[in-house]
Amino acid sequence: VQLQASGGGLVQTGGSLRLSCAASGGTFTSWTMGWFRQAPGKEREFVARISGPGGSIYYGDAVKGRFTISRDSAKNTVYLQMNDLKPEDTANYYCAAGRTLVTFGTDYWGKGTQVTVSS
Repeated sequence: VQLQASGGGLVQTGGSLRLSCAASGGTFTSWTMGWFRQAPGKEREFVARISGPGGSIYYGDAVKGRFTISRDSAKNTVYLQMNDLKPEDTANYYCAAGRTLVTFGTDYWGKGTQVTVSS
């Protein structure tokens, strides 16, 4: 299983970015997929996750109302639309996938994509 994240970059405060995470090496329709982030000197922080078809969506408190997670099961890809970005959103964003909701965050990780928000 491989997770390839992309879409990071440099953006000004209030701007938007869309991250993508393409999964390969398996069938991910029923898997829980999502994002974590880690800023320098800080612990890894949960951002968002989406469960299998018709499943639940959940966001971390810091991003509620600004970020939207979605998935395209046909493409084995999960997206994170990030709006109204703030300097405190600056971090390395990691895609994660789990066979179940319980194992999400422990099964598989992708390499991060850096998001930098300038003030």
